[in-house]
Amino acid sequence: MSAVPDTFAGDTFVDFREVFLAYDNSSECAVEDITLQTQPGEFIAIVGPSGCGKSTFMKLATGLKAPTRGTIHIGGEPVTGPLKFVGMAFQAPTLLPWRTTLDNVLLPLEIVEPYRNTFRKDRPKHVERALALLKTVGLDGYADKYPWELSGGMQQRASICRALIHEPKMLLLDEPFGALDAFTREELWCVLRDLWTERRFNVILVTHDLREAAFLADTIYVMSKRPGRIVARRANPLPRPRDLDTTYTEPFSALVHELREHIGRVRST
Repeated sequence: MSAVPDTFAGDTFVDFREVFLAYDNSSECAVEDITLQTQPGEFIAIVGPSGCGKSTFMKLATGLKAPTRGTIHIGGEPVTGPLKFVGMAFQAPTLLPWRTTLDNVLLPLEIVEPYRNTFRKDRPKHVERALALLKTVGLDGYADKYPWELSGGMQQRASICRALIHEPKMLLLDEPFGALDAFTREELWCVLRDLWTERRFNVILVTHDLREAAFLADTIYVMSKRPGRIVARRANPLPRPRDLDTTYTEPFSALVHELREHIGRVRST
């Protein structure tokens, strides 16, 4: 583990500088002194104990929350409100039950600029892209199914497609696989890995699963207990491409053990 650097080599896509966020009408902070930079196309994971501010960090990164102090730049521009070029997926897929899988995936294009003004006219083109995306994640033939006709893993695949349909520059994932069984979770790790490898969008993954972080991320950040701050940064030494066999190797186990030890120290302080 290393201390978080003040600067990041090369171009910067996500740039947090000494960011604090206080609770409403309170001097108590949810997160404090967050300094973090990522390169374009980098996949990072944030781990830490429950209640440490990981989800708050996500809200700051999307512009849903404004910092009390400090600055946030995404893609070279200051974050002053909700970002349009971000896709998000959560632990609960939150698919609309009255819409088919296809229509759930298309939903962002109906409400996000610049797509919504021309959605009706361009719908055939968008449908073609949505169907291709569903095929990529193994949902070919399920476009007309409703959420209640899909398994939990299928719903989460559709949720990821919905997050990517408008071709975002950054994908934010908040415990996206936490509610799934271990086998399905590992399947979706590989789905996400392949999508990222093909498109190289930026990813911020918040997770409690240290194996998930070690398998997917380029860089892993550890947060302290509340008020959350970044206490360590670990570049992932495991070479890409990674397959599930990697998770049974000694270097993988050593990395997970190192992360677990650090989380243990955080929890005991």
